[in-house]
Amino acid sequence: MNPSVIAALPELMNRLGLEEPPLGLLYTDEAPGEGFCPKPGDLPTREKEAADQVDWQAVFGNFSCAIGHIWRARKKQTAAYFSAERFGCPGAAFWMGFNKPQAETIINYVSSGIPNWTEGEHYCDSPDALRDIFDFVDPPAAPRKYCVLKPMTQVDEAQTPQLVVFFTRPESLCGLHQLAAFVTNDPEVVVSPWSAGCGSLVAWPQHYLARGRSKAVIGGWDPSARKFYKTDELSFTVPFPMFDAMVQRQGESFLATKTWEMVQKKIARSKKAWGESAPAG
Repeated sequence: MNPSVIAALPELMNRLGLEEPPLGLLYTDEAPGEGFCPKPGDLPTREKEAADQVDWQAVFGNFSCAIGHIWRARKKQTAAYFSAERFGCPGAAFWMGFNKPQAETIINYVSSGIPNWTEGEHYCDSPDALRDIFDFVDPPAAPRKYCVLKPMTQVDEAQTPQLVVFFTRPESLCGLHQLAAFVTNDPEVVVSPWSAGCGSLVAWPQHYLARGRSKAVIGGWDPSARKFYKTDELSFTVPFPMFDAMVQRQGESFLATKTWEMVQKKIARSKKAWGESAPAG
């Protein structure tokens, strides 16, 4: 990764009124030296499910939300990491590419429920519809043992993240949205598909990249994961090349104009309303 990207990142954060650096997402065979991760668990694969070899009580008893681990990593400014052995949530295992196809039990749980066992989440109106969505998203298999998210300021120069994840409220998101369009000249560069919280960070950006389309993905709509976001906060995930261009070309864009200075005043009012410090400059 070009060191100039990290050198220019504070200027972009200052312009956007962001004090928390974005997270770099990368796959690696080495676990971080420190950070947050789920407890070890037995991955509930479709094959094990068909052979009645999944202890679902143990799976749900060991449940932990990926966004929850990322939330703790954000607060401590360290890494969150996941693997086929440390997945926490069967949904996250699917979205991150550690378990595909998704188990039928989870498909029913997320949609219409399972009689005499669980009401279900009703995030999709039927198992058939959800299967179609999962087949369409088709997360690529994890290329390395671990999926790691850590502050971009802590990413080694020898590494280049596949994706970069911002967490932001709408006033700052306005700048990210418009800057993504500025560097790509794509009026539909920003998308916001249905997803679990972690799917917006990992699977959907990769879905578009696998089809030759570079897209910025807004996420954070998953009601089950909202407790791990600040009030009014959303995620904004971009492929690394887009992030690189956004950082390098920020000075050519609207972010250097009087118009953006007016938005910065709104960012300052938003921070004051939430009891957070105002952006510098």
